[in-house]
Amino acid sequence: MEPCELGPVVSQPSGKGPPERIDAAYYDRSEYFEAGHLTDRQSPFQRYRVEKILSIYDPAGEERVLDMGCGWGTLEWALGPHVTEIVGVDFSAKSIEMCERERAAAGLRNVSFVHADAGATGLGAESFDLVIAADLFEHLYPDDSERVAREAYRVLKRGGRFSIWTPHRGHILEVLKNNSILLKPDPTHVDYKSMDRLQTLLEEAGFVLEKAYYAESHLPVLRSVERVFMAGLPLLRRRIAMLGRKV
Repeated sequence: MEPCELGPVVSQPSGKGPPERIDAAYYDRSEYFEAGHLTDRQSPFQRYRVEKILSIYDPAGEERVLDMGCGWGTLEWALGPHVTEIVGVDFSAKSIEMCERERAAAGLRNVSFVHADAGATGLGAESFDLVIAADLFEHLYPDDSERVAREAYRVLKRGGRFSIWTPHRGHILEVLKNNSILLKPDPTHVDYKSMDRLQTLLEEAGFVLEKAYYAESHLPVLRSVERVFMAGLPLLRRRIAMLGRKV
C-alpha cells in the first residue's frame, strides 16, 4: 500500500462514532493485499498494468529505480532482471513482509524493500534515475501528495524521471463505483487527482512535464471503444499517465 502519514478516511454510518482513518494499521489488518487479480502477477490486469507503466518510461539497464507504494512488489519482479537496482517503499509492514519473503525465495540481489513513508523515505538525495508512483496518488490526501512529489524530486538525480499512473475519476467505471451503482466503491481512493492537478503538483515540486495523456483500460471490448472515443469523451478516459523530469 502507498505510504501516507495521515491516511485517508473511511466514513462510518451515522451514530457509529468518528470516521476511521486509514493508516498503515488499516492495511496491515485488512485483506487489502489478498485480492487475487493483484497477487497473481500473470493476471491480465497486472500484465496490462506493467506494460502501460513501462510505456510511460522504460528504464535502461544501468538505471536505479525507486517504486513508491510498492504494494505487492509487482514492478520489482518485472524490472528486477532488467535494471541495476530497484527499491520498493511502502508504509505497510504487511506489504514489506510479503515482498521480502518473495524476494528471498527468488534470490534477487538487486531488489530491496524499505518500510517507510513515501513522503519521507530516508533514502539518499539524488540517488535514483527513475521514481515510479503507480496507483499511489488516488490514495493520498492533498498535503501528502505534495510531500510525495517533493520527495521524488529530492531523491532523483538531475535529469531523472518521475512516472505517475493513476485512475481517472471521470471514467464510467469510477463514476459507477463512487456512486455505488453496480460496483462497490474503494474506500481507500480518497482523492483522485485530475490531469491539471497532477501537472501542478509536478511543476510546483520542480519538475518539467515531458508526457501527459489518458490511457485505455485492460478490458478488451471496452478498451477498443475507449481507443476510438476517449479523446472527446471523458467517460472513456480510464487512466492518467504522466512523466516529469528533474532539471
